Order: sequence, then structure tokens, then C-alpha cells
Amino acid sequence: MTTGARRKAGAAGGGWPRLPVYPGSVLFATGLNLVVAPQLPSDVRAALEGRAVRIWVRDTPLCFDVGWRGTRFAALDGTQKPDLAIGASARDFVLLAQRREDPDTLFFARRLVMEGDTELGLLVKNTIDAIDLALLDPARLLPPLPPPLAAALRRVFAAARGA
Repeated sequence: MTTGARRKAGAAGGGWPRLPVYPGSVLFATGLNLVVAPQLPSDVRAALEGRAVRIWVRDTPLCFDVGWRGTRFAALDGTQKPDLAIGASARDFVLLAQRREDPDTLFFARRLVMEGDTELGLLVKNTIDAIDLALLDPARLLPPLPPPLAAALRRVFAAARGA
């Protein structure tokens, strides 16, 4: 693996090891294909074609490089310069996913960073805003669980939403 395919520990520093980009990007692309890809309008798919997007979790060494290739998201190996890089802390990404924080608020507070193609950044932001939040419901994404485990998970997710 080339040096370019690894994300430096950066701000996380300390004991975080360097992590290869590709394995995490495969998992991230798989998740996007499961949840996001079916909802993408054809004009968004066309605009994403051949473009590289990097998502980096600023307080960890985690980084995910993906691009739209044909009919799906594909993992990229991290060696090419992304057309768009989006970074935030792990907490801020969770807040964004739960729609408990607005991306514009985080951006102007410098807690959400977008680098690269501004037009592509707006396309990604608007596309994410249009995603039905119910699609992220773990009950939809996971196979049926035994009732006691399912009830415990519902309590955990309800507590996380209410926190």
C-alpha cells in the first residue's frame, strides 16, 4: 500500500495508529449503496460520476474515500486527490446524521470543513438533506433480532436520540 493510501493521525495524534483507507472505504461504500444509492436521482448520479469524495473524521485517523462508478458507490484507495473533502468530529457527524445539528451552523462555526469543489459540496449537502431519515433506522437495516435484543436496542437508540 502506498503512503498516499494511509491517513495520517493528524489532529488525533497520540496513540492512534495510521490506518489504511481502503478497507474502511469498502464498508462505507457498502453502507452508501444500501441506504443512499437507491434514493439518488439520475441528475445527482450523473454529477457524481467519476468524482472522488473523502469523508474524514477529524478527531480520529478515520478517512473514507468513495466515488460514484456507473450504478453504485465504489471504494477508492486514497491515492487520488479528492474532488471534495468533508471533515468533522465524530460527534458532529453523529449529530448531522440524527438531524440534531444543521450543516450550515457547523460550517460557519468551523466544525464542519469542506475543501475542494464548492458546487459538488452543495450537491452532496442538498442530497443528504433530502434523504429520508427513516432509512437510517437500524430495524430497517438489520436482520430480525430476538425480541429481548431488539427491545434493548430500541431503548439504546431512543436514549441516544433524546440525549
